[in-house]
Amino acid sequence: MTEDKKNTEETQEKEEFEVVMPEANRVEMPATEFKEQPDYLKTFANFYISKFDESDLEIMDVYDGNHDVIEINTYLTNNMAFSRQNLVKHVLNIHANRFLDMLNNIQKQTGVDPQNMKTYEDWEKWYTDRRNEIKQTLS
Repeated sequence: MTEDKKNTEETQEKEEFEVVMPEANRVEMPATEFKEQPDYLKTFANFYISKFDESDLEIMDVYDGNHDVIEINTYLTNNMAFSRQNLVKHVLNIHANRFLDMLNNIQKQTGVDPQNMKTYEDWEKWYTDRRNEIKQTLS
């Protein structure tokens, strides 16, 4: 075999087994759009998440109208990697109506206007009062 013929055969073998990678077709997901939520709803969601973290949602279950607690808790469990501020923003983006449903039930059953509950401390006091209304037994 001559040198030229040998080089030609090597070139043909390389071309036969050469892997050509196509250019990646990258698509970016659009940024999530967040609706502006009222402050009282953000405050309540923040309070709810803190009670969720403490495993202290027994009182909230009383105001659950349509399996809202289960749906919200599932979302929180699956997204605990978010910071609290981001978690509030994201959970309200998905489940604002569920929080509003719970707030409506709270208002109907207790007469508390959620829009007047402006701080975390307001909700904490309310929750403590509800807990203290539960009759204790000695067993």
